Amino acid sequence: MPEQINLYATYISPFSHMVNLALLEAGAKFNRYEVDLTNKPDWFIEQINPVGKVPAITYGGPNVPLDQPSPESVKLAESRVLLEFIADLFPEARLLPEDLVVRAKARFFTEVVQSRLIPAWQGHFAKGQPVEPFVVALEEVQALLPPSGFAVGEWSIADATVAPILARAEVIFELNHPISGWAEGESHKILELLDEPRFARIKQYRHNLAARPAFKASFDKAVVKNGFKGFFDFLIQPRK
Repeated sequence: MPEQINLYATYISPFSHMVNLALLEAGAKFNRYEVDLTNKPDWFIEQINPVGKVPAITYGGPNVPLDQPSPESVKLAESRVLLEFIADLFPEARLLPEDLVVRAKARFFTEVVQSRLIPAWQGHFAKGQPVEPFVVALEEVQALLPPSGFAVGEWSIADATVAPILARAEVIFELNHPISGWAEGESHKILELLDEPRFARIKQYRHNLAARPAFKASFDKAVVKNGFKGFFDFLIQPRK
């Protein structure tokens, strides 16, 4: 039986959401601690993840307050590592396909999302880079999808890597915060572009992902939008 799991995360982080989704899909019992990205606790950096990034997990050890992690628990971080760990920890949940070829396809799908889609998305909304690489990456992800179902048929951790990105892309385009540096009306054009017939398959895929009970239980659009606004406001405010 798996030992105690404590997840340290933040709602706006798509990487935190990936791990949260996998835990819910696995039917895992776990505790969750919301980390304030604008004021990270010293104990989190000193005792959980010296890099200071979320998500992170403590596994095992005695039952203690989440802000007083035990030195007896194992500390793990990085979303991709954690997704594989959860899949291994709960094999009965079949978060990775049993067939080795399909499993390899799931990992390849994850690689495309991690190496192509996420950098293009971050580059556009946070660094003022053109939208075209994001559109191309979306087309690449769409090309990997089967005619129906999820990334490799049945839901897997490959889907956990992309669902939070697609959901937050929509939120950020709707938010249209000054930090993105977009021209007036540009974000609405992007949303319209994503509704074009050429993205019909990925639109259906987004709908299927959002319909999962685990997704509904872990994503509140209003909370995420307000969280991004507050975080972006914090990032652009003058520093003393």
